[in-house]
Amino acid sequence: MEAFLISTGLVALAEMGDKTQLLALLLAAKFRKPVPIIFAILFSTIVNHALAALVGQWLTGLVSPDVMQWILAISFIAMGVWMLIPDKLDDESESVNRWQKYGVFATTFILFFLAEMGDKTQIATVALSARFDSLIPVVMGTTAGMMIANAPAVIIGDKMANRLPISLIHKIAAAIFFILGLAIIVESYIH
Repeated sequence: MEAFLISTGLVALAEMGDKTQLLALLLAAKFRKPVPIIFAILFSTIVNHALAALVGQWLTGLVSPDVMQWILAISFIAMGVWMLIPDKLDDESESVNRWQKYGVFATTFILFFLAEMGDKTQIATVALSARFDSLIPVVMGTTAGMMIANAPAVIIGDKMANRLPISLIHKIAAAIFFILGLAIIVESYIH
């Protein structure tokens, strides 16, 4: 349960103001069909984060537990730093126009999957999966976190998103990543 809850909370916070949340807003404004957009985000996230969690599991078998602890500690601290750098939507409207011929669901699925590649939340999923060595709860948690952040963005659009204290949310997420990284370091010295 710990893996699920931490994964959900971290990803929900990390996703606030992230480029995929901005993409969700763009898709909602472009298509004005929230149901297929939300389902496409859900399925895209499940596939993307399942692959990321598998990489995390694979990494735990590749290196010794001592080395993995240091990799995870550094990864979480680096994620904390990365959270303090605001994301921008790199002219995704061109991509939307290029893919829209495939329909709302396919366009959203493809663009969301591609935008999530190498994104903060995908890398966090790799690290969380390696940290907790628990594939299903981590994927369920990170997917829930993505939906907590993105479904409302699709439904209420940018009117409400502009009112959220994104900078504060990013600072809280960064602090949590820092704490996780430091906790791993402290834990390695205790054992």
